[in-house]
Amino acid sequence: MKRHVLTLILCAVLALLAPGLRAEEMLTKIEPLTIATDDDATMFTVEIADTEMTRERGLMFRQRLPEGHGMLFDFGEPRPVSMWMKNTYIPLDMLFIRPDGSIAYIAENTVPKSLDTIGISEPVKAVLELPAGTARKKQIRAGDTVFHRLFNNAAEEGAPSP
Repeated sequence: MKRHVLTLILCAVLALLAPGLRAEEMLTKIEPLTIATDDDATMFTVEIADTEMTRERGLMFRQRLPEGHGMLFDFGEPRPVSMWMKNTYIPLDMLFIRPDGSIAYIAENTVPKSLDTIGISEPVKAVLELPAGTARKKQIRAGDTVFHRLFNNAAEEGAPSP
């Protein structure tokens, strides 16, 4: 009985905090992702932003992003992408990723709460946001490869193990 009451309370709170959201949009998808550099491979745990609502919200209002974590923005079809840091309180590294998983461009140490656009005119399929300094620390560069199901190159298809 207590479990049922707690479930009802949680649903009521979610309904108040997120009017208009479908149930599946309230749930965060968490998946593994690996970046292979010339010298190493690093695994990350990423939240998936694959709906208009989750992409718009992104990492806004977060106070921190732990090392080894990030958010992967899935834009579906490749396209030129611009991001900004509005209402984002933590500095980030943004990795713009081509459909084959190769990194096209990295914007390092983005400025919190800035309204300046950060983007690339080359069509990309996704953007990976990581804590600022991660690209430098892990020696991640343009041309390195991101392995994830989104790029059809996930571990079961031969990605390097971390």
